[in-house]
Amino acid sequence: MTGPPTFSLALSNETATAHLMADLALLVGPGDVITLSGDLGAGKTAAARALIRYLAGDDALEVPSPTFTLAQSYDLAPFPLVHADLYRVNDPAELEEIGLSPLPEGNLALIEWPERAAGALPKDRIDIALSHRPALGSSARAAEITGYGRGAAQVARLKALRQFLTDAGYADAQRQRMAGDASTRSYARLVRDDGVVILMNSPRRPDGPAIYDGKSYSAAVHLAEDVKPFVAIAGGLRERGFSAPSIHHADLEAGFLITEDFGSAGFIEGDPPRPIPERYQAAVDMLAALHRQILPEILPLAPQISYVIPAFDTDALLVEAGLMLEWYLPDRGAELTDNLRAEFATMWRDLLAKPAAAARTWVMRDFHSPNLIWLDQRPETAKVGIIDFQDAVLGPAAYDLVSLLQDARIDIPEPLELALLTRYIQVRRASDDSFDPAGFAELYAIMSAQRNTRLLGTFARLNRRDGKPQYLRHQPRIWTYLGRSLAHPALARLKGWYSANVPPPVP
Repeated sequence: MTGPPTFSLALSNETATAHLMADLALLVGPGDVITLSGDLGAGKTAAARALIRYLAGDDALEVPSPTFTLAQSYDLAPFPLVHADLYRVNDPAELEEIGLSPLPEGNLALIEWPERAAGALPKDRIDIALSHRPALGSSARAAEITGYGRGAAQVARLKALRQFLTDAGYADAQRQRMAGDASTRSYARLVRDDGVVILMNSPRRPDGPAIYDGKSYSAAVHLAEDVKPFVAIAGGLRERGFSAPSIHHADLEAGFLITEDFGSAGFIEGDPPRPIPERYQAAVDMLAALHRQILPEILPLAPQISYVIPAFDTDALLVEAGLMLEWYLPDRGAELTDNLRAEFATMWRDLLAKPAAAARTWVMRDFHSPNLIWLDQRPETAKVGIIDFQDAVLGPAAYDLVSLLQDARIDIPEPLELALLTRYIQVRRASDDSFDPAGFAELYAIMSAQRNTRLLGTFARLNRRDGKPQYLRHQPRIWTYLGRSLAHPALARLKGWYSANVPPPVP
């Protein structure tokens, strides 16, 4: 009978231990449990300290052993963490008294001396058994890593990640944590003497319930389900002179990439953050340059392998808009009759006929400030570094302009939005006499209404389903942008319906 997946590592020193824990940090999150077992002095607290410091982004953070406090909590940027030491626990029943049974919800749990409460451990966990290896040096350790329940897949992925880094020559690189996004992807900087690169961990997206005509949400709206679209679109952008990261090493099946690091110079500044107009102008010019090209719908991915860019069709756009009904309206206590739901779908299907008939281009989909890096040493539109495009689709040019000029995470003043929209239209008009400014402005309003309708629902879902309440603070801004788009005469009927049936978000 096959036991739980296990693999062993030789850790020559504390730096090697820190690398292991940093790699593990890419694969775990709230609700996960890591147990650290081994004799006194085997390095359990050192391993826990390395993980906590990595997640905190602070190599000097004080991380005391919780031998006497039994449990120590940390409110870290990615998620809260509890570090427990059960050495002085004599009976698993004591765990309830110290707040460890059940474990705090929404925390990553690090537990030393788990054998003291073996019967009370969660079935889903990762165990790291540490032991001395004095023959290899005073700080040398061996680690045997075993996954139980849900932890089995995480341990298998950790083993694959370690092999990928070894094969790419980055096993000994310093790891630096990077902030993640709303997806299942995670990132780290890998630092060597010859430079810095980005490690992307992009596990295959699991299919959700088939509730959209037999498809999961990700399939219905054409979200990337693995890393292959990222590699294909990156190559397509670079081939045409745009700045997407070079791919240095790739495991397309496992979903690991090592890519060029564009640095961290952004498109916003100040507190509260505000747009840097000159950089936004360059981004507008970059979109205009992309949109005036004739772009292929099929891109090379690897020898004998191509990637077909999906179309952002009406059905996909309708499913996205429907997130308002599924998630946002219930949050606001609004109930719709079947007739009102049907009216919502009919209005949107009518409005989306125009985008469906428009010329199609590559739509990056999240072309906004968090995903743009300023590359000052590069020429012209190549100054705009693009780092998020794996969900790219074929659709109307107006969509990415909306993403940029109605940034979900920062306030774009309406005068600046209008000035940049005018700049885009002028650039397009200068190179194409057939470009229709009024028609484009109408498409811009429709795509704005669709995107912001979807975002109200998406942010409500991130809060309620995924435990990410921080996204709710963006809803009032989204509401403001939605009001701007609904002012267009072509959306008068939709504006009336929203006025009657959609409450504003909580300020």
